Amino acid sequence: MPTPSSTHRTPDLLAAETAMGAVTLHVGDLGAMSAYYREAIALEEIPALGAPDRVVLGRGSTPVVALQHTPGLPPTSRHQAGLFHTAVLFDTEEALAAAVAHAAQHPLSRFAGNADHWVSRAFYFTDPEDNGIELYWDRPRDTWQHDGGGRVSMGSDWFDPQEFLRRNLTEGAMSGAAGQAAQVGHVHLQVGDIPTAQKFYVDTLGFEVMATFHGALFVAAGGYHHHMAMNTWNSAGAGPRAATLGLGQVALTVPTRDEVGALADRLRHAGVEVRDDGRTLRFDDPWSTLVEVSVA
Repeated sequence: MPTPSSTHRTPDLLAAETAMGAVTLHVGDLGAMSAYYREAIALEEIPALGAPDRVVLGRGSTPVVALQHTPGLPPTSRHQAGLFHTAVLFDTEEALAAAVAHAAQHPLSRFAGNADHWVSRAFYFTDPEDNGIELYWDRPRDTWQHDGGGRVSMGSDWFDPQEFLRRNLTEGAMSGAAGQAAQVGHVHLQVGDIPTAQKFYVDTLGFEVMATFHGALFVAAGGYHHHMAMNTWNSAGAGPRAATLGLGQVALTVPTRDEVGALADRLRHAGVEVRDDGRTLRFDDPWSTLVEVSVA
């Protein structure tokens, strides 16, 4: 799991312990999508967090995805701002291999590739309503390479997925996949332009830039390689999001209520409208993507 490199608090930065919460998706077919995430990603329903029109799935007590039944919305488009993928992080290569095998065997999964990002190994799929999913495992943090400015060195090299499964897939991991820990490690968004994304997510929200390349920005708290990313690969020039299926909201957790209050002050100072009910802070990014922040 991502671990902060330091608990030192720097003004105007998110706390090192900041983490990602469950991603909310608006779905047209709640039954089919719930079944997909149970069967293909080996998640389990968390009834205490659900509702008649909402299913929350995760591993153990850790929610990963919340499916909100919102019939009547048009499908999402890869050319709009919104979700590029939800990235689910696994503790071990064996757990990752089991999750990949489940996803690859499901008839509604679409395999979108795999990559060695130097800090991690990742596999990509698309769910039945065109939401991107990354399944990944992190290499130990002390093996990550950094440039002279403290940014994390990341790349995108191919590796043989069949060889990865041959080396790491075990019968025990496959049969017990749902019992192995997993969480949202990062969320990757599509945006209209990178400078606006950096001004909002770094200068205002308080993430730090960890890497930039090929029209994408990678940002994090506490020295992680990235908690969030933004790209313009399909969405350059996109304006505020229309109401569609797909991404409903992105959730972050911080360690204390003081962190929530400090963030609210920064957002108000930057002219961002916030909604704070005393437990959860909600606000929209420049592309009308809803973000919520609460105490872990």
